[in-house]
Amino acid sequence: MGERTVVRDIVTKEMLIKAFRSMGVSTNAVIEVHASLSSFGFVIGGARTVVDALLETVGEGGTIMMPVQTTDNSEPSRWQAPPAMPELWKDIRREMPAYEPETSDLREMGAIAGNFCHRPGIVFSSHPALSYAALGRYAKLLCNRQSLHFPLGEESPAARLYELKGNVLLLGVGFDKCTCMHLAEYRAEARPIEVDGASTRTAGDGREWKKYLNLELKAEDFENVRAAMIKKSMIRTATLSGCEMQYFPAAGAIDEAVRYFQKTAIYDLYR
Repeated sequence: MGERTVVRDIVTKEMLIKAFRSMGVSTNAVIEVHASLSSFGFVIGGARTVVDALLETVGEGGTIMMPVQTTDNSEPSRWQAPPAMPELWKDIRREMPAYEPETSDLREMGAIAGNFCHRPGIVFSSHPALSYAALGRYAKLLCNRQSLHFPLGEESPAARLYELKGNVLLLGVGFDKCTCMHLAEYRAEARPIEVDGASTRTAGDGREWKKYLNLELKAEDFENVRAAMIKKSMIRTATLSGCEMQYFPAAGAIDEAVRYFQKTAIYDLYR
């Protein structure tokens, strides 16, 4: 028999709230959250407890936002994990269910985002593949505009987060998960343009495959931006039961990323 797993440490809602506040998460804050439940070890109550702690920390006047991407609903010719055979692309486009925020599966977004999406009063943005969910005072403002084309650019919840001077909270994940920082790639014109696609709902409960333009977004450079932010003391950190947490201003991170891409971007042909 294999070695038995024994719970040797626990995380409670009160412990989470205390850790969030130690980093400066305050009442009425507007926060984009990315989180890994497994990074905490054993949380009593699981994802529900983490979401409860976040909402209690920011209070009724605060706002929590999370990306809830349904990236299975995307152009099959570009799939990598796993790739799809070319002879299947047409069938995949035809049979892919249309995006519906209440029922579409979240791909690799984790249990915490999954729990968050089922909270009463949740507001979803409209993009069929790269949507957001928000809850709280500014939820509708954050999610009421998201363009089909270039969905993480200026007509996106990320841009509204920037305007609201919101913050980012990373719970057990790295900067490569920080969705709002993709806004910097648009502002710096740092990536080439590509064509993607998704199944969308039409009138009469039908569906239609729509193509849309986006940038060839990449997140591997965000850790280099993090290094620059650390030098400027822009990131507050805490550790709880082995989970490394980071809290920082979204606008500061995006501006720092724009400066980084303007110095390092290799896509001059696309400027």
